[in-house]
Amino acid sequence: MDINLIKKLIKIVEQSEVTEFSVQEGELKIKISKNSHQTSVQLQSVPVEAARPAVSLQQAADINAAIPTEPAKSNHHEIRSPIVGTFYRAPSPDADSYVQVGDSISQGTVLCIVEAMKLMNEIESDCSGKILKILVENGTPVEYNQPLFLVEKN
Repeated sequence: MDINLIKKLIKIVEQSEVTEFSVQEGELKIKISKNSHQTSVQLQSVPVEAARPAVSLQQAADINAAIPTEPAKSNHHEIRSPIVGTFYRAPSPDADSYVQVGDSISQGTVLCIVEAMKLMNEIESDCSGKILKILVENGTPVEYNQPLFLVEKN
């Protein structure tokens, strides 16, 4: 299953009144549940003969299309974590950080890595601007949709 689809599913659940959602594709089963404070995601493999989808991926895409997006309220923008994992500012412990406070960035600039299940996911900027603040300490766990950087948009 595509990681971007999983991110979209998490966002759908988070922004809706749905408290629990599960989907199964092949041997991968994903269960997303939330309470009033936190959203959690569980991934598990299941035998192929037990696999049957709880909801189709097209239904999930239709739900996503129906959710309105909020307009930006200022020229400050939060870049948020698209996944749960561990935040790293550099590609390796002895390397320089991807970005520092005050750096100018453009859309697509790699800002950090979030490690999830032994996979290193590069987090890219979704806007151009200047890094105002780094909101997370290196090596700390982050939640889905947690703000990582504050950017002054150009």
